[in-house]
Amino acid sequence: MYLTRAEKIDRIGFVSTRLQGTDGVSMETEKWRIVLERMGHECFFFSGLSNWAAEKSMVVEEAFFGHPQVVDIQERCFGTTVRSEALSGEIQSLRFKLKRALYDFVERFKIDLLIIENAVTIPMHIPLGVAITEYIAETGIPAIAHHHDFAWERQRFSVSAVDDYLAMSFPPRLHSINHVVINTEGRRQLSVRCGLSSIMIPNVFDFHPEPPELDGYGRGLRADLGLEPGEILFLQPTRAIARKGIEHAVELASRFDDRKVKLLISHQERDEGSDYYHRTMDYARLLGVDVLVRPDIIGAERGTTEDGKKRYNLWDCYLNADFVTYPSSYEGFGNAFLEAIWFKKPILVNRYSIFQQDIEPVGFDVVVMDSYVTPETVDQVRAMLDAPATVESSARKNFELAKRFFSFELLEQRLKQALMNFGQV
Repeated sequence: MYLTRAEKIDRIGFVSTRLQGTDGVSMETEKWRIVLERMGHECFFFSGLSNWAAEKSMVVEEAFFGHPQVVDIQERCFGTTVRSEALSGEIQSLRFKLKRALYDFVERFKIDLLIIENAVTIPMHIPLGVAITEYIAETGIPAIAHHHDFAWERQRFSVSAVDDYLAMSFPPRLHSINHVVINTEGRRQLSVRCGLSSIMIPNVFDFHPEPPELDGYGRGLRADLGLEPGEILFLQPTRAIARKGIEHAVELASRFDDRKVKLLISHQERDEGSDYYHRTMDYARLLGVDVLVRPDIIGAERGTTEDGKKRYNLWDCYLNADFVTYPSSYEGFGNAFLEAIWFKKPILVNRYSIFQQDIEPVGFDVVVMDSYVTPETVDQVRAMLDAPATVESSARKNFELAKRFFSFELLEQRLKQALMNFGQV
C-alpha cells in the first residue's frame, strides 16, 4: 500500500475534469473542500479547467472533457460497437500523458489521498478515467471515488466500442478505493452491477447562515430582465438539458393566462448539445411564454459586462424569483432543490425516483407533480403565489428539515466514516 493505516492523511488531492462554474460536481466538490479543511486537511486540485486557487492547483488542458481532442475521441467511442486500432492508440497516448501528470501532481503537492470527482463514474473522458485507474493500481494510493452519475444512467453510453475500458475504470475495482455515492439507488446499483460496497453521502448545503437579503444591486435584475411591475418570475435553476424537464415549467407558466409569467433559465452550459434548448425555446414560442436566457448579464459572479452593464449571479436569480420550478425526470440528487429551500422559496418538484427515495420521506412542504402538469398542479402553485403567509410558514419548516438532514454537519460525519476506512479517526 502507498499509505499504511498508521500514517495520517493530511494532504488531499481532488481530481476532476472541471473545477469551474456552477455545475453540480464543481459545487459539491467545493462543499467537500470546505468541510475537509474545517477538519484540518489541506486540499489540492487537479483538473482540465479551473478557476480555483492557482497555488494549489494543477491544470492540464487535456483533462477537460470539452477539450477538442477529447471530444473527438468520445464521439468515436459511443454509438458503435467496434473501434479502430487508431482510436485505441489515441486513447492510450492521451491516457499515458494524463497518468504522468497525475504522478507529477501527487509528487508536487505530497498528496496522501485522492478524491476522484465523477471522473471514474460517468465516461465523458475515457482516457482520464483509465489514467486514474492505472495510477491508483500502480501506486496503491488511498482514494475515494465520489460518484455522481453512472454510465448506466445515461442512454447515450449504452452502445459502446469501449466496453473494456468501461469495465476497467467506470468504476474501477481496486482495493485502495473507497466508493461514495450520492443516493441509495446508486448504492444498490453499484453493489448489484459491480459487486462494490459504498457509503451514501447525499448532496448537502450549509444551512447555518441565513440566506442573504435582496440588496440594492440585486434588485436591479428584474428590470434588466425586462420584467414590468407585477409580473411573476419563475426560476428554472438548471442547465437546459432534456432530463431537466423544462418543457413542464414552460407549460406551467402558460397556464397562468390571467397573469404575466416569465421563466428564467439560470445556467447557460449545454454539455449535452443544443437540440433540447432549441426545442424548448420553440415550444415556449408556441405557448406564448417568455423564456429568458441571459448569459450576457448572469454569470458565476457579480461584476460588470464589457459594455458596462451589471452582471448578476445565481443567488440574485433566487432572490428575485417568485417561484422555483424543478420538474426534472432524473437527478442524481438535487442541488437546486436544496438551494431553493435555503432561499425559502416555494418550489415545484417532479417526483423523480431519487426524490421519492431520499428526499420526499423527509416531509418537505412543496408542490409535487407526477410526470406532467395537471390542473391540480396549477391550482397549488396559484395558491402559493396568493398566500405569502402560508409560503413563509412552509419555507421555515422546509429550512429546518433540510438543516437537519442535508447539512454540512452530516457531510462531516460521513467523511469521517469514509476516512476511518483508511485508519483515520
